[in-house]
Amino acid sequence: MASSLANRAASMERTASFFRLSFKFLRNFSDSTTTPATSPAVGEAKKPKRKKKKNLFEVAQFLPNWGIGYFMAKTHWIGVSYQITKINLYKDGRHGKAWGLVHKDGLPAADAPKKISGVHKRCWRYLANSKKPEEITPKPEVPAA
Repeated sequence: MASSLANRAASMERTASFFRLSFKFLRNFSDSTTTPATSPAVGEAKKPKRKKKKNLFEVAQFLPNWGIGYFMAKTHWIGVSYQITKINLYKDGRHGKAWGLVHKDGLPAADAPKKISGVHKRCWRYLANSKKPEEITPKPEVPAA
């Protein structure tokens, strides 16, 4: 009985060592299969990392008064934007809720502010060419003399 247990232990040890060797072989084989065409050259620079897109709050934090009164839109929207009217920030400053007036083709599409959906998605941008309504003032007419 003792000899059968010793034989069984020896056979299990041989099996385990066989699997260790085979896995080591496969790991080394997969590491060494790079071809010169796919491996980067020594002097060649790697691709720069892609810039992480920002959610609405990460865009608004650099604007005065957290972007209230400024226009923002998702990157894939064409002709649609929101003029931010209210922001409710959570403690971390990167999450919260936002409300705004919808603008289509530069004209207000609604009278009342609406809660903006998708504010945490990473696809928001600030529309620099649009200005706050306070900044747009009619030029005083100069009477012709």
